[in-house]
Amino acid sequence: MPLEVSTKDCAQLSEAELADIATLCSESPSSYALERLTEEATKWVLVTQVHEGALLRAYSFATLERIGGTPAVILGVAGVKRNAKRDLSLRTLMADNYRRALMAFPDEDVLVGTRMVGADGFEAFKALVDINPRPNHKSSGEERAWGRRLAKRFGMDTGYDDRSFVARGNGEYPLVMDHESAKPDKIDPEVAAFFKPLKPKGGDCLVGFGWMMAEELLKYNG
Repeated sequence: MPLEVSTKDCAQLSEAELADIATLCSESPSSYALERLTEEATKWVLVTQVHEGALLRAYSFATLERIGGTPAVILGVAGVKRNAKRDLSLRTLMADNYRRALMAFPDEDVLVGTRMVGADGFEAFKALVDINPRPNHKSSGEERAWGRRLAKRFGMDTGYDDRSFVARGNGEYPLVMDHESAKPDKIDPEVAAFFKPLKPKGGDCLVGFGWMMAEELLKYNG
């Protein structure tokens, strides 16, 4: 059965849809409670949902906004069903976020940022360039500044280290891009090393971002 994707205002989410999101989350380490997801839905503007028939396969809460004048897609929290179609579900989820970004920011390069607790999360960034952090790259002062801006946007700037891109938590599992790779053996060990200092159960996460170039964004038209 083909996957279908839709995006709408978070304010339009029904109780049943939120319950479906909570059910998907319950199958992963994040296990976000319905109450927490309901609260997050008030903090973000857009919800994207990927369905296979009546079954939810992926979701994201996000905003399209300008940070210091720079267009950005900020993924507040997202999750993908751990099944054989997870890669396709993730690509479909991200593609619709990019489609909305193209509508909002035509002819502009767009920053894409989120939080993650494992290297698997970087699979969401496959279409991006200049990803930070990344192996064999010393982030510039401007790149570190972007990390700080995102950490502040996520409300985690107090315990944020702009050299490691790590934000320390408050004891509650962090709100992240919750995706588990279908091919964990293919994960770059140097990327995995970024996450070794983290204690996700304590709320730690990594702030990651990359850029979607304007010419690449055009591929998501329609």
